[in-house]
Amino acid sequence: MTRKKISKQHQATFDGIRQYDANGDERWSARDLAPLLEYQDWRNFAQVVDKARQACEQSGYRVADHFGDVTKMVSIGSGARRSVPDVLLSRYACYLIVQNGDPAKQVIANGQTYFALQTRRQELADATKFAQLSEDEKRLAIRNELATHNKQLAATAKDAGVETALDYAIFQDHGYKGLYGGLSAKAIHARKKLKKNQKILDHMGSTELAANLFRATQTEEKLRRDQVRGKTRANQTHLDVGKKVRQTIKELGGTMPESLPAPDKSIQQLESAKKKQLKKMDT
Repeated sequence: MTRKKISKQHQATFDGIRQYDANGDERWSARDLAPLLEYQDWRNFAQVVDKARQACEQSGYRVADHFGDVTKMVSIGSGARRSVPDVLLSRYACYLIVQNGDPAKQVIANGQTYFALQTRRQELADATKFAQLSEDEKRLAIRNELATHNKQLAATAKDAGVETALDYAIFQDHGYKGLYGGLSAKAIHARKKLKKNQKILDHMGSTELAANLFRATQTEEKLRRDQVRGKTRANQTHLDVGKKVRQTIKELGGTMPESLPAPDKSIQQLESAKKKQLKKMDT
């Protein structure tokens, strides 16, 4: 059988064991996946699953969203059945598992290709849905995502040596200065003519929020990847990433973030309006 036919056969098999949970999300049973990846001993495969869990956590994702511990009934002969531990895996979890497998195995190589392509297809579908959102909906979506990534950035920065609240404020300022051409958070706050208790991130349009989201995610990744240690190096890393994002905007002919117009409504106002609308729909 040719390599192409083997690849198609494996793809059909991966599709064949796919399940859907109550929310309509794709899931794969680890017990079903193990033999397809040529793991006959569950204990050996469980070790691979544990490595994938660690990789998921290190990537900043919530492990419980991708690895669901459950029990499964299996036949043990003569009609008898017993429960065994199983794990319901997301597409991303499967991708991490095959990434930890032996690429010399044809089935592992095909699995890596399959789950990478599936992930990319979902990204494209999500991008299409996002493009159809209104500006206010985009702002809410990006702001919520940025809030999550800022928590991850704070945790990674703390591991690097950014420990106190003052340390983190200085660290954040370096990122803003890089992205905003030398402007500190205080200067951006003043430029937007905000009140003392108003947060600058809540008064940004979707384009400006997206630039800050990219700054945050890339800084978090670089801190981890380069194993940055020490406040000084962490601050410099954040500054450098901010400058790089700014340079990319410039090369693409985009508007510098400090020159983007501030929206008429804050994120809090949008969230309040959304809650009122949902409440009205329920009555």
